Amino acid sequence: MSSAKASPETERAGLCEFLDMQREALIEKVQGLSDDEARMTPTSSSLSLLSLIKHSAIWERRWFQVIVAGRSFRDEWPEVQSEEVDPTFRLTDEDTVETVVADYREQIAASQEILGNLDLDTPCAWPKMANLNLRWVALHMIEETARHAGHADIIRETIDGSRGV
Repeated sequence: MSSAKASPETERAGLCEFLDMQREALIEKVQGLSDDEARMTPTSSSLSLLSLIKHSAIWERRWFQVIVAGRSFRDEWPEVQSEEVDPTFRLTDEDTVETVVADYREQIAASQEILGNLDLDTPCAWPKMANLNLRWVALHMIEETARHAGHADIIRETIDGSRGV
């Protein structure tokens, strides 16, 4: 008897399921770590587990709420651009496992609402990406979140030897 899950019944269900699995895999990597451990950069990269989650929360918000849904947030991208190479990975003294994961979960909830309520063919509201649609954004977010979850696997294993999802 196979332990494999059943195929999702719809394209939307499949996109949501795969994206949610990757989001949770990323969050799982900071479970049981102190804030100091989650900030560690134990590889030759400057990435930490906490910075990966912070970056993912910021881009979750940008892709779904700004680019797809056309929302704007005062003093935030794209109206405010940074000269820094990629400030979305930068941690502040206020960033903790608890606060960063809570923000990520908040952004995920907003994204899930957008992904659940708009047609997958809905074009992006942001004019520079109006040629793309919600389906493309969902696929892109699966790709990017999985990529960062892979980074997190290596960082976590380097910190304490933990492996797997």
